[in-house]
Amino acid sequence: MIVAEHIPEIRAAVRQARAAGQTVRLVPTMGALHAGHLSLIRTARADGGFVVVSIFVNPTQFGPGEDLEAYPRPLARDLEACEAEGVDLVFHPAAEAMYPEPPKTTVHVADLTDGLCGADRPGHFDGVCTVVAKLLGIVQPDVAYFGEKDAQQLAVVRRMTADLNLPVRIRACPLVRDADGLATSSRNAYLSKVERERALALSQALLAAGGRIRAGERDAETLRGEVADALEAADGLEVRYVAVVDPDTLAPLESVGEQVLVAAAVRVGRTRLIDNALLRDLEPGTQGGSAHAG
Repeated sequence: MIVAEHIPEIRAAVRQARAAGQTVRLVPTMGALHAGHLSLIRTARADGGFVVVSIFVNPTQFGPGEDLEAYPRPLARDLEACEAEGVDLVFHPAAEAMYPEPPKTTVHVADLTDGLCGADRPGHFDGVCTVVAKLLGIVQPDVAYFGEKDAQQLAVVRRMTADLNLPVRIRACPLVRDADGLATSSRNAYLSKVERERALALSQALLAAGGRIRAGERDAETLRGEVADALEAADGLEVRYVAVVDPDTLAPLESVGEQVLVAAAVRVGRTRLIDNALLRDLEPGTQGGSAHAG
């Protein structure tokens, strides 16, 4: 496994892989790899070709008072995990390599970044889009892999790549949960035992909403209210938002059609957690229908 810290190194390795006829696949991460990241890597590895994992804690997507300095950086463990999963190259640049000068160019996706996490974290998605655009430009992958757990990020990145005609396919992978139901996240490491138990109310409320939709509930405000009520009744949670939206446009829904994203964010102590229930291929206004619950 190659570990590259500088942009010329990764470009040379990618050129060599392409010369050998390999498809280039990128899994962008901020490290502190967990089961969700590993599922992305395993999907990329199973798809075949040259698998690149980026590990970069991107400073431009952290706002004032957020956890940039405290964000976990277990690099040795992450490299071991990547090697065990058959990753071909890990790109681990320093901030100075990605931002040699204060950037004067920022990538902004309008509308899709205004609500949900965007309302709580102004400027966050500008930082995400800018670093993703940079990574896509550096690696030039054929396919990039993102998790459905960060559903807003997925929608924003898809729109950015479409609007900019970037020659990459964005491949979405299902949300992964721990055995107790909590959505996998690098920030779960911040939770105390008591806080983790309290955080389970988030996944439980969203999974219940998914069950209600599969059973035929189609009124978006009813669904939103039920999730909000469950979270507000839970001990130790501060509700940041609950939304019922179209998963592609992130527009609020009045009634559930063929697809829906029920998304929520809470604070548990000092830790901000997000989760969602994502269902597609529903039959509007009827009982049942095939669906994937995130």
